[in-house]
Amino acid sequence: MAKTVAVVNQKGGVGKTTTAVNLTAALHEMGRRVLLADFDPQANATSGMGVDKVAASPTVYDVLIRGTACEKAVVRTPYGDLLPANKSLAGAGVEMIAIEGREHLLRSALATVADNYDFIIVDSPPSLELLTLNVLCAADSVLVPMQCEYYALEGLSDLMSTLRVVRRSLNPGLALEGVLLTMYDGRTNLTMQVAAELKRFFPGQVYATPIPRNVRLSEAPSHGKPVLAYDGTARGAEAYRALAREFLEKNGVTAKEMES
Repeated sequence: MAKTVAVVNQKGGVGKTTTAVNLTAALHEMGRRVLLADFDPQANATSGMGVDKVAASPTVYDVLIRGTACEKAVVRTPYGDLLPANKSLAGAGVEMIAIEGREHLLRSALATVADNYDFIIVDSPPSLELLTLNVLCAADSVLVPMQCEYYALEGLSDLMSTLRVVRRSLNPGLALEGVLLTMYDGRTNLTMQVAAELKRFFPGQVYATPIPRNVRLSEAPSHGKPVLAYDGTARGAEAYRALAREFLEKNGVTAKEMES
């Protein structure tokens, strides 16, 4: 049974989709069975995995709203499996209101394929609404990418409040997988100050591996590839490999098992 990890931050531009795509690719490279579920109407994770988001059909929208079997929507890519999205997902939040058990639609869909994977990574919308609520109800844990700036710290407190509400009423087992520092530049005082604040508020839950600012990492999506495939020697690629190792270690996978 797969562990479902939601990559969540209601603030845009923090490296959420980049993390979802490249963590999926790094885990796949290490021999794990991984599904990336794109649950963002912008569908950038879909195109980042090399799938045409305009032509993709069926998508996660069809699974949730039209009852298409989840397995039929899954696309095999060289970087891991993908449950694609397209812009039709933007209207799904309104359509879901009339459906009974609307908060758990994604959870029910992913449960039908969970035995096929070790991990399901979910890329979520950059907002806190019904689609994101579905993601939080489907997840076992939440991975939060954080840009090293003070506005991001303010947004994080809102997200933590939302997680507490979801735990109380809808998904009591929801855990914090970890906080990931993105667009990291260790040469600046601000970066170091924000990193220190995060480690103080989340002791033991901030990943030791930060994701640096990296040109190749920024270029990769325009080529429809994770950075590991676009330029496997780039600093960004090495950082996501290190993150995947740390992620697996936190989830009880030994170094020997990672090599096998």
